[in-house]
Amino acid sequence: MTWQTVIGLEIHVQLATKTKLFCGCSLAFGDAPNSHTCPTCLGLPGSLPILNKGAVDKAILAALGLECNIQEFSKFDRKTIFYPDMPKAFQTTQLDLPYCLKGGLEIPLQDGNSKFIELNRIHIEEDAGKSIHDHTPEYSCIDLNRAGTPLVEIVTEPCIETAKEATTFLNRLRMILIYLGVSDCEMSQGNFRCDANVSIRKAGEKLGNKTEIKNMNSFSNIEDAINYEIKRHKKVLEKGGKIEEETRLWDVEKKQTRAMRSKEAVNDYRYFPEPDLPPLIINQEWINKIKSTMVELPYKKEKRFVEEYNLPQYDAEVLIQDRLLADYFENVVAKINGKPKEASNWIMGEINRWLKELKKDITSLGVDAKNLAELINLVGDDTISNQVAKQVLEMMIQTGKSAKLIVDEKGLAQESNTEELISIINKIIDANPAPLEDFKSGNKKAAGFYVGQVMKASKGKANPKIVNQVLMQELSKR
Repeated sequence: MTWQTVIGLEIHVQLATKTKLFCGCSLAFGDAPNSHTCPTCLGLPGSLPILNKGAVDKAILAALGLECNIQEFSKFDRKTIFYPDMPKAFQTTQLDLPYCLKGGLEIPLQDGNSKFIELNRIHIEEDAGKSIHDHTPEYSCIDLNRAGTPLVEIVTEPCIETAKEATTFLNRLRMILIYLGVSDCEMSQGNFRCDANVSIRKAGEKLGNKTEIKNMNSFSNIEDAINYEIKRHKKVLEKGGKIEEETRLWDVEKKQTRAMRSKEAVNDYRYFPEPDLPPLIINQEWINKIKSTMVELPYKKEKRFVEEYNLPQYDAEVLIQDRLLADYFENVVAKINGKPKEASNWIMGEINRWLKELKKDITSLGVDAKNLAELINLVGDDTISNQVAKQVLEMMIQTGKSAKLIVDEKGLAQESNTEELISIINKIIDANPAPLEDFKSGNKKAAGFYVGQVMKASKGKANPKIVNQVLMQELSKR
């Protein structure tokens, strides 16, 4: 039997503000539980919310990055939720009049084609606190530091057909939000969370009953959970059973979903307009001001890197993963006489290796674009070999000194003096006649022995290109 999978995603993104959505409490991560609370985020009687303009700025940025229709008039609503970590017993969110509609994102497919994942809406809301169940054996604990955290919820249309499509979309979405500075999207801190609504149907039929999967904190878990749920739906339906609409949790250890609660309907939440907040009016002047701060989006940058710098597609994809690294690449290229591939090779190779090993970003590595360009130019003009350059880079990171200064101080410049190399080569040939006989017998690879010995004798400072040229010249005389 042929089944069609239908997936819709709901992504909660914490906005990169210093304070909460409706009060001045700090959003610093990792501080003592319940140390960032006040009457407003605790929902105490008499307290009133004040909307954080900075959060709306970030929300507008997200909408612009995803080409949404920003609504001039929107409002906030109360969503009744009786959870222990929601002390007000309601969440302030947006129901029927969200601040933006539609929009979406183009993603590549595995067959080489692309697909536009359409959004239904994005709305602004506050987060709940956090329930901690493993702190003591007898009780669940509540940390309300997150209560009132500003979020946008990005809701897709049910247009995704595979788990791979879902994770491809999420990866691209996350990168755009990080580029724009909307959020750091740190999944380990709960700043980028995804719920997946999964259903299956026979081709041409109406949507089947859906289940919502929660508790997914990595892209691999999201893909595994969706695939598991698709298989479970098929198994139930093919046996004549019925899919119950419910919320399910992903069990990372058992690699399976399990029922959490029956799925609530909209009327279960008893929505009504938030009486303590006025409507949100976003005029064109506000939108234009935010638009003027936007950086180039990652996939426009990727396309430009291929076209402008003639980079392979793979190089461009790697370089755009980090906006700071992509900017660093362009700054290096501007200083190395138009050799973008050399810059790409060094950044993707040695620079990335050191960033991972030292757990740093490019701004704290200690090698700015000017210094890396100088190092690449020293290799390009044969002042040092590529192998020596790797050693110089390590010393640059350790000392903060420039490449040229290190090369001069350590005497690392390549030996390109032809007369000196002729002398070294002939001494080595005289001391090792056997490879010469092999070479004269037609075994050209025998010359490699002499190259190695010359490099050893010169302590790696001999210019390999000159060594090979002079060596062939001297061997032909014998």
